[in-house]
Amino acid sequence: MARSTQHRPTRVGPATHERAGTLDVDALLDDPTTGIIVCCGSGGVGKTTTSAALALRAAERGRKVVVLTIDPARRLAQSMGIEALDNTPRPVAGVAGEGHLDAMMLDMKRTFDEVVLSQASPEKAQQILANPFYVALSSSFAGTQEYMAMEKLGQIHRDAQAAGTYDLIVVDTPPSRSALDFLDAPERLSSFLDGRFVRLLLAPAKGPARLMTAGFSLITNALTRILGAQFLKDLQTFVTALDTVFGGFRQRAQQTYSLLKADGTAFLVVAAPEPDALREAEYFVERLSEDGMPLAGLVVNRASPEPAGDLSADEATAVADRLRRTDGTSVAAALLRLHADRVRMVERERTLRERFATAHPQVETVVVPALAGDVHDLGGLRRVGDLLAEGA
Repeated sequence: MARSTQHRPTRVGPATHERAGTLDVDALLDDPTTGIIVCCGSGGVGKTTTSAALALRAAERGRKVVVLTIDPARRLAQSMGIEALDNTPRPVAGVAGEGHLDAMMLDMKRTFDEVVLSQASPEKAQQILANPFYVALSSSFAGTQEYMAMEKLGQIHRDAQAAGTYDLIVVDTPPSRSALDFLDAPERLSSFLDGRFVRLLLAPAKGPARLMTAGFSLITNALTRILGAQFLKDLQTFVTALDTVFGGFRQRAQQTYSLLKADGTAFLVVAAPEPDALREAEYFVERLSEDGMPLAGLVVNRASPEPAGDLSADEATAVADRLRRTDGTSVAAALLRLHADRVRMVERERTLRERFATAHPQVETVVVPALAGDVHDLGGLRRVGDLLAEGA
């Protein structure tokens, strides 16, 4: 399919009085300048499904797509018919059209290992991989997942640019506010590497013997008594290796941060039509605005479908009350009350969306109605993609 329409994500700025309107999802996917779509939002709003549906729809409209999930729940593999996702892109079978779709899931430790192996000599790499501090950092240290997400995204983009493997990368981020922690990865990593304690441990390796002053000896002797000689040696060995090996990672993370701010990137904030989820969505929009990130729009997922007919909630309740007075077991009365509840729910959700739009009128929005069942195959993902494109 020809892709001539272009959709330019906006740089979120101060609110204006004009409403931005409906997000044109197909224009975003068809725009050949769109190279990265980042889906962010709180947990439980259907972000992983939205990411997969966007990736599938883009592939079936002719794009060469890879979708990267860093959500610990492995629903993406089930939806795409892949037995298990890992750090290697896996082709998704059954994609219609001329496009192509691969899927992968971030393996935090394996990505960290790949950085070590690519930056160090074989001997030194093995020393680092076996170091107990490295094992802890690469497996469970707070923030490592976000660092490695930056690394993997940059790696995929570099490889795609060099080999022409993909023209669109869709990123599914972790749930909750930590989803934007990867924006801080370069600064946090730099702060850690440049910290006073790290520089103190590096002093013997970086400087001449005269740096081993009496003051430094007192500090290391105190640490040895508290932590143990082997513990301190392992820590010092690890920090030295970290400084020499991960300087390149720090630079690449900063390059990836710049990539996220570039015109080819589009952020989509995904939310549910609920007060807490839309408050979180406001946080994401404001944070993206502060960082000057290109925001494509808001996806309000799992909205209650509009009820049939034009009977208001009050009218339905009044008729139900009259029926109950004449027939206490009236099925019609029960159905009318269900209709009234549905109308009130739709009205409540509409009010929440309007409140968000009033606060952020520059943000384009698409509303996706809830499906009757769970999405568990490509057919379900196609249906979600259709709803994303049709949403109003």
